[in-house]
Amino acid sequence: MCYFAEKLLIILNMEEQTNDGQLQIELKEEVAQGTYANLAIITHSSSEFILDFVRVMPGIPKAGVQSRIILAPEHAKRLLRALEDNIAKYEHVFGLIRTSDGAPLPPLNGIKGEA
Repeated sequence: MCYFAEKLLIILNMEEQTNDGQLQIELKEEVAQGTYANLAIITHSSSEFILDFVRVMPGIPKAGVQSRIILAPEHAKRLLRALEDNIAKYEHVFGLIRTSDGAPLPPLNGIKGEA
């Protein structure tokens, strides 16, 4: 089983697994192609986290949400841990991921849209 599928098992609920404990994941061809996004906007309420993935294009003042993922707070925290783990492994192999100035990226201000 690939590493990503192992991490996905942690995030999904137990009732979604088969009798032998293995999760069957179907990856349709149109989904496997992926969707490019270069901005993520994260909002939350007391019961959910909403991740909007946006594609911003140079010279175009309006950016479209490419995908919206809604997570329970517990699953959002598991996703955070999985991302931290994967970034650490990536940096161990390929070196530190650097931002443009080496400092942490600040939140973007002035973004408007509908939730």
